[in-house]
Amino acid sequence: MRPEFDVVIAGGGAVGSSCAFHLKCALNFAGSVLVVEPDSTYRGAASTRSASSIRLQFSTPVNIALSGYGFEFLRDAPARLQGSRLTELAPPANLGLVPSTYLYLATQGGRASLEERAAIQRAHSVPVTLHEPAQLASRYPWLNTADLAGGCDTAAGEGWFDGQALLAALRAAAQAGGAVYVRDRATGFERSPDGRIAAVHLAERGAVGCGFAVNAAGTRSAELAAAAGVDLPVRPRKRNVFVFTCDTPLPECPLVIDPCGLWFRSEKDRFLCGPPTLPDPDVAPDDFEVDFELFDRSAWPALAHRVPVFEAIRMTSGWAGHYDYNTFDQNAFIGPVPGAGNLLLASGFSGHGLQQAPGVGRGLAELIRFGAFQSIDLTPLGYARYLSNRPLRELNII
Repeated sequence: MRPEFDVVIAGGGAVGSSCAFHLKCALNFAGSVLVVEPDSTYRGAASTRSASSIRLQFSTPVNIALSGYGFEFLRDAPARLQGSRLTELAPPANLGLVPSTYLYLATQGGRASLEERAAIQRAHSVPVTLHEPAQLASRYPWLNTADLAGGCDTAAGEGWFDGQALLAALRAAAQAGGAVYVRDRATGFERSPDGRIAAVHLAERGAVGCGFAVNAAGTRSAELAAAAGVDLPVRPRKRNVFVFTCDTPLPECPLVIDPCGLWFRSEKDRFLCGPPTLPDPDVAPDDFEVDFELFDRSAWPALAHRVPVFEAIRMTSGWAGHYDYNTFDQNAFIGPVPGAGNLLLASGFSGHGLQQAPGVGRGLAELIRFGAFQSIDLTPLGYARYLSNRPLRELNII
């Protein structure tokens, strides 16, 4: 007989492991959970190649709520995880959370949009402040504000963290709670006559029967969805991240998003940055080659313009990671596929999956455990919006 599990999760990164953790440790799900992850080292995972930052400054209310829970989870990680019956892998004392803020900058052409998004955020209890150029210059004296018309930051709820530690803690806690992890790849599905998913096909182990199947396969989620006849407009997009040093300190440097598309933030005694991403072609899921020329060609001029002391910096290293980029509206697909209600999607995060992994995992676990979302209503992120061509656009994409 083939093995049977109540839940089979394709993808053991932060999202898949969060689903397993919330099922087994937070909601006391009595059923069996199998997590299928092809790369147990996670060297190519978005979770470990992310800049691991978290924000509330979104244009979509459901994203604000998801990252709000993500911040709470990171802040309260020791208390949330200490009840998990860990054996060999104990959770870290904390997940390296550094409370700070994002600073969104705008020229005159982007000022109205900045104000509109700030209004949405305030309406959902985000403590955002819209600064005039003079206020920006006073608050961030190292910033060149000559061409700026304003900037937004927050008083709380944002910052950065250790993404690898988050993944390790979620996986360890899920395993301690009884979730089974196997090194394998989900390649397809077997449908029952009523359209539901009866089994998940694994590359090495063959078919595994399931009550629920979760597609959390990241940049390979569209390929896996296609095996079930589901068109998922999610593509791998590469993001280069560079590490550089500067001899001049920048007091209270947040994560800055420049109008040109550049972002940078402090990281202990150095800085991280990501250059603008145009053009932004699809790439192969295993293409992690870093375009180091991009630093001199694109990142450095923009850095030196926005922060004059960045004229004298030295790039020390870099890496490339991937977004599972939703070409439809840059928002995730979360929840059941119409016609196959036990196939749940968790894909297309377009760069904010790691910070939202706790909230998405909890939502999926609630859907499995109770048949409905309990904490945050994630139905706006359902796949049905794609079928009816009703995009829910996220405008604050980095």
